Amino acid sequence: MNVAPIEREDGFTEPVHRHFARSPFLPSPEDSDAFSADAFSIQCNGLAHRWEHTQAESLVIGISGGLDSTLALLVAVQTADLLGYDRRRIIGVTMPGFGTSDRTYNNAVRLMELLGITQMEIPIRDSVTQHLQDIGHSGGQDITYENAQARIRTLILMDLANQRNGLVLGTGDMSEMALGWMTYAGDQISMYGINAGIPKTMVQYQIRYAANYWYSDEITAILTDIIRTPISPELLPTDDNGEIVQRTEDKVGPYELHDFFMYHFLRYGFTAEKVAYMASLAFEDTYSEEEIRHWIEVFRHRFYTQQFKRSCQPDGPKVIGISLSPRGDWRMPSDVNEME
Repeated sequence: MNVAPIEREDGFTEPVHRHFARSPFLPSPEDSDAFSADAFSIQCNGLAHRWEHTQAESLVIGISGGLDSTLALLVAVQTADLLGYDRRRIIGVTMPGFGTSDRTYNNAVRLMELLGITQMEIPIRDSVTQHLQDIGHSGGQDITYENAQARIRTLILMDLANQRNGLVLGTGDMSEMALGWMTYAGDQISMYGINAGIPKTMVQYQIRYAANYWYSDEITAILTDIIRTPISPELLPTDDNGEIVQRTEDKVGPYELHDFFMYHFLRYGFTAEKVAYMASLAFEDTYSEEEIRHWIEVFRHRFYTQQFKRSCQPDGPKVIGISLSPRGDWRMPSDVNEME
């Protein structure tokens, strides 16, 4: 139980017992199954409608072995089953790059095999190297080095979709949209953003639900390992043991904190000061007040400076009570001053 002080009219202060959920996007335990089923239903029905409307022969998805592409794949498979389509109309593409780990690669390949979709593998190392040489890049592992990989992967998916009369299914989630943690004209674009209404903490929750209820023991083991894998764009080379060195939360901060900030900021319009205070109570045993103040400033800065990426996001289903769609809940100038 969190205890928050409140000042009375007579000048004295007294504690007010108030609980702040650490994961406000997630349901109470007794509602968890119905909540998860509803979320999957919204995503699947939204995708089914778009798939039928476009008359696409296939869905094209980049599969990395990470959380977001895994959820997109699970939704795609359930949607194909819902429509009575052959699962092989889903084309899953692995695109190993400089930072791809054996763990994520093997999980991606085996999961696609077990789900019975069409698999393709297109390594990008040579293409990226040639591209960087073409533009006179220094060869250093800078932002150009990283973003070139994301953009070439998107180019591959888009051209495959043209070739196969397909629909590119975007995998980025709502938390990444809020932080702008996506490459403009790279993983920021697609033909339908299936995870656009799902925060990162909820992505993990949905995959865990699917693992517990829908699949064989082998698939469940893979999904469980994906949940446990460090979150990473895998754009920087692995270490000598083939392990991931680029961890997203080291750079932008813990997603559980950012989802807490995002929920109270978007749903209630609370100030950063108030949200930070609430977070200090909710996470009192996990993060110091200094850490919370640091990460909420990171959230504020990234949220306002990265609006230009959200302003041209593709369509996607609204799953929970809020969204960052530029055509719906969140319309904000890309050059807004965060202090105004």
